Amino acid sequence: MSSRFNLLLVFIVLGVILVRTTVFTVDEREHAVKFRFGEIVKSDYEPGLHFKIPFVNTINKYPDRVLTYRESQERFLTGEKKNLIVDYFITWRISDPAQYFRAVRGDEQFAQQRLSAIIREGIKAEFSRRTVVEVVSAERSAIMAEMLVQAKQRAPELGLEVVDVRVMRIELSDEVSDSVYARMQQERARVAAQLRAEGSEDSERIRAEADRQRTIILAEAYRDAEIMRGEGDARAAETYANAYNENSEFYAFYRSMQAYRASIGGAQDVLVLSPDSDFFQFLQEQTGATP
Repeated sequence: MSSRFNLLLVFIVLGVILVRTTVFTVDEREHAVKFRFGEIVKSDYEPGLHFKIPFVNTINKYPDRVLTYRESQERFLTGEKKNLIVDYFITWRISDPAQYFRAVRGDEQFAQQRLSAIIREGIKAEFSRRTVVEVVSAERSAIMAEMLVQAKQRAPELGLEVVDVRVMRIELSDEVSDSVYARMQQERARVAAQLRAEGSEDSERIRAEADRQRTIILAEAYRDAEIMRGEGDARAAETYANAYNENSEFYAFYRSMQAYRASIGGAQDVLVLSPDSDFFQFLQEQTGATP
């Protein structure tokens, strides 16, 4: 009884070992590659339970999910031969596990290095065709789009699929920063000088227009004043003539009074006249005095 039990136990152990060496599972997040004496036999396994020949077949598994690789402090030259410091990251996945093994021997770190070299080459090519301003500002999205297209074209040779490439940060090196800041200062100074010149031009134009308007207004005012003065003098002359025609003696008296006022209007004025002067004629006639 004991020997049968031991034999059964041996068969059970051998069966378990056989099953463990024959059966393998593939997870949904994995790729599996079957080898026969180092040669790839199959690489397109679906998730689930699968079989292999013990000691003849071996199984390598690789992740079937999106992976991320980040590169920092890489230096690239622009078309102006200026150094830019770039941080970027790559999201990628294994699309062809057999080719992945052939290209990088299934080494994830080696695959990242090869993929990063492709991305660096693309960034270098794109930056070398552009200026610092174009790289840093408006054309960054165009650079990323072009770089992603190139990476997608070359990644299959590694058995990979590039999902996305993004530049996280672009910094200027110290010498480039000084040059850019100096250029920005020069540009701002040029714009300020241009604005001052335009302001001075506008000021001169406004001042000239104001002077012209002032001259016109004064001329028109002088013209109107002269017209009004002439009309006033005409009406005064007409009034004097009418007064003389109405009462010549009163008019003569009034004119004499005006002459007196004009001649001796001040407190210290002294008027020396001959007694037979016409100046006293009217008074002499009114009082009956004789010279």
